[in-house]
Amino acid sequence: MKSKIIMLLAIVMGLITTFLFYNYVSNIKGTPASEMKTIETLVAARDIKKNELISQDMLEMVQVMDNGLYSNAIRDSANLNGKYALADIAKGEPFLPHRVLGTQEEKLFVSRKIEEGYRGVSIGVNHVQSVSNLIEPEDYVDVIFTKLGERDLGTVTASKILVERARVLAVGRRMVETVEGDLVVEYSSATLELKSPETVKLVNAANDGILTLTLHSRIKTE
Repeated sequence: MKSKIIMLLAIVMGLITTFLFYNYVSNIKGTPASEMKTIETLVAARDIKKNELISQDMLEMVQVMDNGLYSNAIRDSANLNGKYALADIAKGEPFLPHRVLGTQEEKLFVSRKIEEGYRGVSIGVNHVQSVSNLIEPEDYVDVIFTKLGERDLGTVTASKILVERARVLAVGRRMVETVEGDLVVEYSSATLELKSPETVKLVNAANDGILTLTLHSRIKTE
């Protein structure tokens, strides 16, 4: 008896769903073309991978029905300049605000700053080892390794360049450069971008001696 009631309810619900769908389709077909409003919006001109930087050649402007589906989509290409895809975006898909990330927000995640094939590794530094805390994110540094000598063993203190021209991803927890008016905060660590073998060499050296950073100039010369 119970199964018969369930079957009867399923049939009734199916008839109601069919009627509503038919009524909806009839209303659409009965709407004059002149009353069907269209809008212009941006869609992906090709598949865009997660974390990929969006550029102009990835954008396409198309006409779509203004049915509410695209009401929140980004329609101005200027609003996508310098944005990153937070998820895979398929070809023809609109750009919704929650699926893209701006450059400023991007800088809050150090993992998004690391170039493909590289790793981020942090080392402890004091005031002197960090060029008086004057090193900034996006600077380039050399890492000098110093092995202290031991008089009892007859060894002398020796230094050598361990890593050359390493990109600075962050100092302390700060991943953007200091601008005028910002509160200057001292830091005791620096995060560098290195190839995998160099990260191992750096960690071993940090446990075996002293690491000092030397700063490269940002001035471009011929």
